[in-house]
Amino acid sequence: MFTRRNIHKYTWTSPDGKTHNRIDHILMDRRWLSNVLNVRSFKGADCDTDHYLVVAKVRERLAVSKQAAHRFDGERFNLRKLNELEVSKQYQIEITNRFAALENLSDDEDINRAWDNIKENIKTSAKENLGLQVLKQHEPWSDEECLGYLDQRKQAKMQWVQDPSQSNVDNLNNVRR
Repeated sequence: MFTRRNIHKYTWTSPDGKTHNRIDHILMDRRWLSNVLNVRSFKGADCDTDHYLVVAKVRERLAVSKQAAHRFDGERFNLRKLNELEVSKQYQIEITNRFAALENLSDDEDINRAWDNIKENIKTSAKENLGLQVLKQHEPWSDEECLGYLDQRKQAKMQWVQDPSQSNVDNLNNVRR
């Protein structure tokens, strides 16, 4: 389908290093076939297997989702504190006091301005009594120890590539454990 040098067509090399085959494929529905721009294999990707990495470059046309348009990026309040009796009562008292102050406003005031006053009163009461919710920070899945093992394995593999007659396969297996 794509003109490619043979080295980029093969996806597997046998242990003897002489036999090459195309045994890994990318399946695509026929209606999306025109969106595939390029497909090739990469020998340099170290995936801990005798197969090569097969990569497809695909054009994707995305529609804007309705959820993305309504995404809330404001501040989130710690609503779990409302389960505590003391915090809940304090919040109720403060909201009641703030709305009692709003009742004295005139009726000829703009409705949008009145709504902004109500919204700000609720937000400031919640911020004072409940506080803001702390978002979780995800830890990275890779660490220095993992990178050290990858370097050891890569060095053992490079030694084996340079001289396959030596028994460095045991070194590769030791690094995997």
